[in-house]
Amino acid sequence: MTDAPTLPDYLRPGLDLVFVGINPGAYSASVGKYFATPQNRFWGALNRSGLIGGRECGPGDEAWLFEHRAIGFTDVVKRASNSASSLRAADFRAWAPLTRDKLLAASPLVVCFNGITGYKWFLQYAEGRKRDDVALGEQPDRLGDSRVFVAPNPSPANASYSLDDIAGWYNRLADLIASARTERDG
Repeated sequence: MTDAPTLPDYLRPGLDLVFVGINPGAYSASVGKYFATPQNRFWGALNRSGLIGGRECGPGDEAWLFEHRAIGFTDVVKRASNSASSLRAADFRAWAPLTRDKLLAASPLVVCFNGITGYKWFLQYAEGRKRDDVALGEQPDRLGDSRVFVAPNPSPANASYSLDDIAGWYNRLADLIASARTERDG
């Protein structure tokens, strides 16, 4: 759908977690690394949380997390831009259903959307429904067998949440993954 640089998906069956961004930032796409802008708080929050077991990770460690921690990455829209605000409804109509299909095929324990806005757009364009009551945390809806969680968007444009706030939400996400594992393993 696009000839412009974008980020590869890190998806396969058997993952514990898949992080879903709204779309790749232009800088991240140009260097081929998720959340690569130095001001983005994703990696700092991830490192402060209990999700990855104490190893310090940063842009470029996606493949290591994929192989060693069963963590994947994708986006609602694969078209890179300088700002998610430049995305159009046509982008979501084209990409969100494809992302839904990829997530259903991978069927991770938990799908984590980075940001309420991205999750709302996903619901509207991939699921065909609007929800105004989306809050952070575990969602009442599932995506196939996957639990759904919404964390604050770590973009520097989202100044409402500090690095520690985002890390706190990732700790809640780690608890949800542990609960999902227990449920799965019965």
